[in-house]
Amino acid sequence: MPEAAADHSLVTEHTVYACVMGSRAFGLATETSDTDRRGVFLAPTPLFWGFEKPPTHVEGPREEEFSWELERFCQLALRANPTVLECLHSPLVERIDATGRELLTLREAFLSRQVHQTFAGYAGSQLKQLRADVRQHGAPRWKHAMHLLRILACSRDLLRTGRLTLDVGPDRENLLAVRRGEVPWNTVERRMARLSEEAEAAVSGSPLPPTPDRARVADFLYRARRSALG
Repeated sequence: MPEAAADHSLVTEHTVYACVMGSRAFGLATETSDTDRRGVFLAPTPLFWGFEKPPTHVEGPREEEFSWELERFCQLALRANPTVLECLHSPLVERIDATGRELLTLREAFLSRQVHQTFAGYAGSQLKQLRADVRQHGAPRWKHAMHLLRILACSRDLLRTGRLTLDVGPDRENLLAVRRGEVPWNTVERRMARLSEEAEAAVSGSPLPPTPDRARVADFLYRARRSALG
């Protein structure tokens, strides 16, 4: 079997959890929005016994689809990777089995105050790119600016409440106005700075634990590998 087809079979045959992400999960979809799909597959345990290991992630087989092998997904979530953590909280679940349902019960085990560092780091890199766009082209990529505002607000609220909520709710229209380029860049930049300051201020009193519950996740992964022995 060709390598790409073999990798795709891991997604089609061994997915434990799949969801829709992007604008549709954030409550920011418009008529032109793509459908971004993300998933987690559990590779059969015997595949790890040879020299060639199964891939840590697979693109496809559908357009705008990306999946992680369960262990890699858990590693990234324990490191508070923003993209991976958000996948666990999508309101649009397309596929799930018993392992996937248990993975969702671990959502709180992955969350810790470390999210401040990782979300802020991601936001900082995105802001650099937006400022470079302004210098080179006179305006940022407005869609990216909208999503950066969203993730900054998401980080702040997560640190304040201990809960990760994707849907932007009443902020939808304000964010879509940014996407349409109707809000001056200096105003958007000030909003970003304020959200960053509010997130920083929320860290010390956050209900989140200092570190994630790595032992609980490790126990889950061990049992999942045993169940995939075949």
